[in-house]
Amino acid sequence: MRRFIIEFGLGMDFHGQDVGKAAVKAVRDATTKSCLCGLKEVLELDDLDRSVLIKVTVAVSRPEAVVAGDIAKCLPVGKVEVSAVKGGLNVPGLLMPQFGDKDDSIEVAIACVEVWIVD
Repeated sequence: MRRFIIEFGLGMDFHGQDVGKAAVKAVRDATTKSCLCGLKEVLELDDLDRSVLIKVTVAVSRPEAVVAGDIAKCLPVGKVEVSAVKGGLNVPGLLMPQFGDKDDSIEVAIACVEVWIVD
């Protein structure tokens, strides 16, 4: 395998303290910063589902709460592997029970999306 691109993203859940939502936002942020036109135009890959492996690492305060399938839905091509690790950030925000808050914290997730070419 050869690594083609690495991109990072940041996602937050300001209300609700949902690390899964923050992780999905982080992956979407990463994917909006790149266009993989080189897969077709330079490498001339025809079957991206067979030729591409996408490795996603999300760092959140509660990795056990991340649902890998929710992350994989953000990535429409290739085989997707998701790993959730301890990290991210949890900072004080504003408690707004009407928005679904359990406390005043903001969950922040960091995502690393790696696109690999399968030889």
